[in-house]
Amino acid sequence: MGTLTMRFGFSLSALLILASAAALAQTPHYNIGKTPTPEEIRAWDISVGPDGKELPPGSGSAVDGAKLYAQQCAACHGVTGEDAKGSPRLFGGKGTLNTPMPIKTVGNYWPFATSIWDYINRAMPRNKPGSLTANQVYALTAFLLYKNGIIQENAAMDATTLPKVQMPNRNGFQPPMSDIMQKHCRLGTCP
Repeated sequence: MGTLTMRFGFSLSALLILASAAALAQTPHYNIGKTPTPEEIRAWDISVGPDGKELPPGSGSAVDGAKLYAQQCAACHGVTGEDAKGSPRLFGGKGTLNTPMPIKTVGNYWPFATSIWDYINRAMPRNKPGSLTANQVYALTAFLLYKNGIIQENAAMDATTLPKVQMPNRNGFQPPMSDIMQKHCRLGTCP
């Protein structure tokens, strides 16, 4: 009887220790990082939708954007924007989307001009993302749109004009049928 009580006591003790360790492991106190301040959250809350409601004040033209492109972008995207090695092409590709080897560029693939602004603002330049001012982002966006034949060189892009830009692929942006089929054809069962 004494052995059974000892085993039961030992088992109960081990179970309590394991349960306590599991509970402690799930508590949110890891002493790593910190809770972001409201200002830090606002700084990262930078999504811009197709209607451009979230675009900040500022403006820029393709003329200004050409200078910035040469300084900030050409090293990765190439001088012409079509000769990049390792970075996406930015210009060209017109008429290739329905071919076996489509060339997807900002001008022929992206559905909304505001998406271009949003991406540049968040991610460019690659070595210092988010470092460009709103005016610089508008200027670079205008330059990309101009080089793709979408706007005139002297057109000013701002929070009012940018959402009105009609991108060539605005109504044709759909996932390829192969992507749709793969999502529904799992384990050999297809709809």
